[in-house]
Amino acid sequence: MVAAHLLTPCLFSPVHSPRRLSRLPPFRVQRRRAPLVASRRQKPCLACGADTLVARSEGSSQVLPSDKVRAEGAELKSWLHQHGLPPCKVDLKERPSHDGKHRPIHYVAASEDLQAGDLVFSVPNSLVVTLDRVLGNETIAELLTTNKLSELACLALYLMYEKKQGKKSFWYPFIRELDRQRGRGQLAVESPLLWSESELAYLDGSHTKAEVLGREEGIKREYNELDTVWFMAGSLFQQYPFDIPTEAFPFEIFKQAFVAVQSCVVHLQKVTLARRFALVPLGPPLLAYKSNCKAMLTATDTSVQLVVDCPYKAGDPIVVWCGPQPNSRLLLNYGFVDEDNPYDRILIEASLNTEDPQYQEKRMVAQRNGKLSVQTFLVHVGREKEAILEMLPYLRLGCISNAADMHSVISSQGPTCLLSPCMERAVLDQLVNYFEARLAAYPTTLIEDEDMLADCNLDPKKRVAVQLVKLEKKMIHACLQATYDFIHELPDDTISPCPAPFMPQLKI
Repeated sequence: MVAAHLLTPCLFSPVHSPRRLSRLPPFRVQRRRAPLVASRRQKPCLACGADTLVARSEGSSQVLPSDKVRAEGAELKSWLHQHGLPPCKVDLKERPSHDGKHRPIHYVAASEDLQAGDLVFSVPNSLVVTLDRVLGNETIAELLTTNKLSELACLALYLMYEKKQGKKSFWYPFIRELDRQRGRGQLAVESPLLWSESELAYLDGSHTKAEVLGREEGIKREYNELDTVWFMAGSLFQQYPFDIPTEAFPFEIFKQAFVAVQSCVVHLQKVTLARRFALVPLGPPLLAYKSNCKAMLTATDTSVQLVVDCPYKAGDPIVVWCGPQPNSRLLLNYGFVDEDNPYDRILIEASLNTEDPQYQEKRMVAQRNGKLSVQTFLVHVGREKEAILEMLPYLRLGCISNAADMHSVISSQGPTCLLSPCMERAVLDQLVNYFEARLAAYPTTLIEDEDMLADCNLDPKKRVAVQLVKLEKKMIHACLQATYDFIHELPDDTISPCPAPFMPQLKI
């Protein structure tokens, strides 16, 4: 992660690269240095007392004394106050890591009793890292992030170079806090993007595993484009006496930095594109996320603020809304799963059979009704029956083989009508087989998942993975039950399904 000690003891080491650029990049945008750059030359602050930024190896069991751990949290807050943070109603507290090899993590807690509507902190813009401040030019920022690079990649690259500055960096106290967190959220678990192959096996059977691998490929593509930032914003990066990005940082180091930024970046609303993703001290991962919370970090002209949405007692951890994200995304981005997530969902991908002689006609009818030849259906938790009802017209269309029936469908308006009972049974049987196949793809059953979660010594990564697959299975079971309910509504329980030689394909 940004300055994390994850896979290597030299992650973002301040030791300078042995080779320096002998000349400036060939293409630079000339501009005045942003105030952000100038602020780095200020006198090092209280948090700059550590001897080194070289991260400890993952296998090291050394941990800091608890008094020093608490002191680091106090120093971060002192640094913020020294540089413009107004008096606030929060403190930084610590909770132990599940693994004794890792340092405790900090979290934001109420420093006094709070009521709903209280403003608990207001971080000045001068202490918020956004892309327009990093690059010093909104036009360049928007150009970069609408081409081949995400905001996360640009922010990660910036912090990587700042980490190489060591204690000279204005952001040293903030980066050191990100070092400590190691991309770990409220459960002290890293994103699956940093899991080993054996740990990823905890997600076998879940589509989330493929999503993790796909995200890693995307990060790799962004890494290969990193030098674009250097060349387009040379007037910023010329101050760093290091190699160009892909020579200064191996891919694994960049991936860790990317994951760290991903775990703590805040998506601000009602701001320009170049400010929409922000790194906010006192924000995540120090703030915990909750799916059914209403409080969120909001931007003003001069700061990023947090107003709480419910009462807190002094010492309580403060939570904010994480947006309408399913649990698969929460695990991928922040390393946790929310059991009470009202936005949880699974995906079902259906596609018309391209070998069907009537494929083009069916494709036209599907498009007329707002569907594609390859269509993704969302199954939201608690609304599984509604998802099945949405899928049925598409599946019925795909099962048609009689030319007269197809002509009737083409001539009709709106969704395709109910077909014969035997064809309806064929459609429902296909869904039953599909849901049973998805459940069979998991190596464990729901009962086995519950037994594992009852073990208080269960590995934290395995725990969140089991939580995820358990909730997915519950939704699939609900879909299966809804499908059986529709079968029982057919006029004759003994009816046999009609032959359907070109049934739609459902991706397991």
